Order: sequence, then structure tokens, then C-alpha cells
Amino acid sequence: MAVASDNIRRARPLLGTFVEIEVAATSRTEMDAAISAAFDAVAMVHRLMSFHEPESDVSRLNREASIRPTRVHTWTFEVLETALEMNRRSRGAFDVTVAPVVMGLLPSVRSGPSISRKARFVDAIELLPEQAVRFRSADVSIDLGGIAKGFAVDRATDALRCFDIASGLVNAGGDLRAFGPDPRTVHIRNPRNPSRSICRIDVADEALASTARRVDLFGETETRGPAVIDPSTDRLVDSIDGVTVRAPSCMVADALTKIVMLAGTDAGELLEHYRASALLISALGDVQITSEWHHAVHLAA
Repeated sequence: MAVASDNIRRARPLLGTFVEIEVAATSRTEMDAAISAAFDAVAMVHRLMSFHEPESDVSRLNREASIRPTRVHTWTFEVLETALEMNRRSRGAFDVTVAPVVMGLLPSVRSGPSISRKARFVDAIELLPEQAVRFRSADVSIDLGGIAKGFAVDRATDALRCFDIASGLVNAGGDLRAFGPDPRTVHIRNPRNPSRSICRIDVADEALASTARRVDLFGETETRGPAVIDPSTDRLVDSIDGVTVRAPSCMVADALTKIVMLAGTDAGELLEHYRASALLISALGDVQITSEWHHAVHLAA
């Protein structure tokens, strides 16, 4: 006879957003312990990879790595390895050194004018033995905001799986991962009208990440992050309004959303390499879905 399970859901402000964790199990004690461990993992990623925290690995690298090799936590090193691999595979479209440019964006210029160009040298980021990192130029600075949130979701999911949890969902501001026997339904908002859903997606034992071009830093409906910058021009992307990527890992899905925002349907080979698929919303509101994903996407009427 099947044993009934209970479920609980909790949320905390982390990573510049609200992180929500939902689990199902037969033991309340097990669920409490699992959620606590998952939040601890997310908080650890925040401490290590925050661009703003002065003692984070990222801040220490930006201060010291051009002067001397700087050791970082294993998790930070893993994210950097993936970020540099994706930079190479995307021919520079994914660039962890472009995000500091975005930090200078003001509301008055976010509609399209170019941003002052600065030198960026992703090839000058050296990954050395014993989790040490060196920048070959003082002009290099990094921000892992385009990939770290997905990594945090993955680490929280791993923490949940260490317990006797039947199913779970970790959602960090729209970057999410689910596991368990039953699919979850996720609603994707219209980037131009976030109060409306443009489609719903069935998610089962996989991750989703979304990036939208149109962000109102002072509005009440959509404050999820900065606009996406094309590293080759330092201009805001204006041909695609939003992208959602499905992948086995949330870290990969998170990074791929930025690449697809830039490359559009030309990112097909890269999506295939990472066993991922994508949904694109053009500036005209048209929806494109990669062919292997149609069975799990239900467009709104």
C-alpha cells in the first residue's frame, strides 16, 4: 500500500530575489531538515559569488587576481570553469566580464544607446591548480550573475536529494529545477505584459531558466535583473524580448538564456550540445520553440 506524503513550501530573500523551496515526503522532520540544508547551500553561493559583497570570492578576484594567483572555493572554481567553456563554445556571446558594464546602466539609457566600451579579456582569466585564479590584466573584472543563480538552484536541489524526499522544487526568481514522479506546470510571463502568461510548460526532473530584455528597475511587476548586453557591441539586445531554456542543469540553462538572447535560433548547435531546448519571444511578440520541446509547451489562448 502506498504511503501518503505531505508537502511544505518556504521562501527566503536570497540572490537578489526570493528563493522558494517546496518538498514532499512522509516525515515533517525530514522535510524541515532538507529545506534548511537547501537554503544553506543557496546562502553559500551568495556569499561566494556576490558581485557586491566585499569578502566574496568574486570581489577578492576583482581586487587581487591581476596582482597574484588567488584561491577560491571549489564551487566558485566550478562556475568559472563552466563560464569559460561556454564563452569558448559560444564564440564570446557568454562573457562574465561584460556584466560590470551593466552595473553602470541607468534607467535613462536602458532603451538602447550604446554603453562606453571597455576592454575585456576573458582569455586572460587563467584557472590554475588548487582552485587558484589569475587575471593577466588589471582591466579584467568579473560578475557571475549570469550563471551563479542557476548554480545555486542546482546545489539546493542536490541538498534536497540527500534526504528522503519524494519530490522537490527550487525556484530562484524564475530559475528553477524540479524532481520527482509528477511534472510541475510553470507559467511563463509575457515580457511586455508580465501580468499575463504567454504559455505554460510542464517540467519534470529538469531545470528551466528565463531571461527577459525588458526590465523596469523601479516598477512593481518585473524587477528580475539587468538587461542583456551584446559583448561585441556593448549594446542592449533589442531583437528578442525573452528566452526560456530547458536543460538538465539550472546552471547551464541560466547561462544559455543569455546566449540565446544574443544568437536566437543560431544557438541551435550549442543547445543540442548541452541537451537543452529553448523558447524565444521576439520583439514583435512571436513565439518560437525548438522542435524537440513542443510536447511540453502549451501556448496561452
